[in-house]
Amino acid sequence: MRILVLEDERQLARHITQALVRHGHSATAQFDGLAGLKEALEHPPDLIVLDLNLPGLEGLSVLAGLREADSAARVLILTARGEVEHRVKGLKAGADDYMAKPFSMDELVARIEALGRRGATPTAADLLEVGDLHMDVHHRRVSRAGRAIALSPREFDVLQLLMQEPGRVFSRTELCERVWQRDHEYDTRTVEIFITRLRKKVDSGFPAPLIHTLRAIGYTIRPPE
Repeated sequence: MRILVLEDERQLARHITQALVRHGHSATAQFDGLAGLKEALEHPPDLIVLDLNLPGLEGLSVLAGLREADSAARVLILTARGEVEHRVKGLKAGADDYMAKPFSMDELVARIEALGRRGATPTAADLLEVGDLHMDVHHRRVSRAGRAIALSPREFDVLQLLMQEPGRVFSRTELCERVWQRDHEYDTRTVEIFITRLRKKVDSGFPAPLIHTLRAIGYTIRPPE
């Protein structure tokens, strides 16, 4: 993968890029938000490691600029431990995952590699359909009633998992395990944020919703009755 590390702590940025290169990735670093956003738009990476506290342009503004430009890069945000509000804002703004500082470098690399995998689970079917919602897995395109829907990479992964088994209820824990691939950490708020984002994009403006919540059980997608 081509990975861009946006981190103003130069020694930490160097350690991250060196670890990624050791694992076979191409990694470069920028230490300023404006310079990082410019590079990400001119030379699109596959994934961005984004610190929120950047000079020039703070991390959430960088993220907003990426999503406004329809960047397909996956984004993992770095936050100081305890900055729950900032993590939530980052996820709502279009980030795909987060890690709190300080962190294990091995875990960061594993989280990045999991995030970089295309699709939540392997599937032989390229075309998925639930009611008037259509997904082209191979080209990673989604539309409803002929209207294209722009999704972040992680939103796509969540929706793909739901659409692979319409009517099946997925618990928050299973979504964490299969989409975020975390076997030791379950953040129900993260799942809720992504479901909320998907509802706004998939169901908003349509008379019949496709995504449903079963209180205290989980989430499912099904065609209108």
